[in-house]
Amino acid sequence: MAGRHYKISIEETLIWSPLCFCFSQRSMDSKALQERQKQQMAKGLPRQKPITGVKQVIVVASGKGGVGKSTTAESFLLSLFLSQLKSVGLLDADVYGPSIPKLMNLKGNPELNDDNLMIPLINYGVPCMSMGFLVDDVAPIVWRGLMVMSAIEKLLRQVDWGSLDYLVVDMPPGTGDVQLSISQNIPVAGAVIVSTPQDIALLDARRGAEMFKKVNVPVLGLVQNMSVFQCPNCNHQTHIFGSDGARQLADTLGVKLLGDVPLHLNIREMSDRGKPVVVSSPDSPEAEAYRKVASAVVQRLEELNT
Repeated sequence: MAGRHYKISIEETLIWSPLCFCFSQRSMDSKALQERQKQQMAKGLPRQKPITGVKQVIVVASGKGGVGKSTTAESFLLSLFLSQLKSVGLLDADVYGPSIPKLMNLKGNPELNDDNLMIPLINYGVPCMSMGFLVDDVAPIVWRGLMVMSAIEKLLRQVDWGSLDYLVVDMPPGTGDVQLSISQNIPVAGAVIVSTPQDIALLDARRGAEMFKKVNVPVLGLVQNMSVFQCPNCNHQTHIFGSDGARQLADTLGVKLLGDVPLHLNIREMSDRGKPVVVSSPDSPEAEAYRKVASAVVQRLEELNT
């Protein structure tokens, strides 16, 4: 019934029944054993099931935290909505450190519709769902992996997204359970990898790209974030985190560089206020950078679909 709100507590638990596979190594040779294990593991993997009403899912990922992944996901998604005229939704899959409520200036608990599905919160015309809507602002998420997987399943399957051209999923950093669970449970059209040009960030970005390749998710390309800093007083440009590192990694991986986003004070200030630059400063060079990323993502998806 509409009007009810959905909220979960830190103490919520789940029951998990693991699948166990037993093999007798004495009854078969090594090659036959490996083939049997492969067949059993394939049976144990979940079958991919599309999200109702969603045409394509795009995941935005990074190997390392602090590279501006969430800001990039939010900003290029809004660019898809405003300049590409696409219907979009935003799913915050970072259970431990959800950023989307702050970035999209959203608070409150989602209501439930008549089918007991959560209704996303909306700002700037974009429906959003995040674990940050389901727990208190300062409450730590102290959960083991299986509880996180249960939460991700709810965020994927128990939300009324309506009809969307694109659902953009803001992934947590790294290459762990959440990334694998989402990749195995739903068909993903492609992954966008965000990195700074810094060598240490690029190492983890490469791991992230290789992970998606292993699970058969197309890597649409890399976004080089914080690519250059321009002094607001003298306009001198400084490559604080290095120059063209993500471009070189893209060449190494055989994928495209989707765009360069500068390190700009306006991006940080507007993000902290929940007013993305593509909305608050649509004519700025930094907003244009996000629009170029959005255009490149759409182009890559069209190339993959033809």
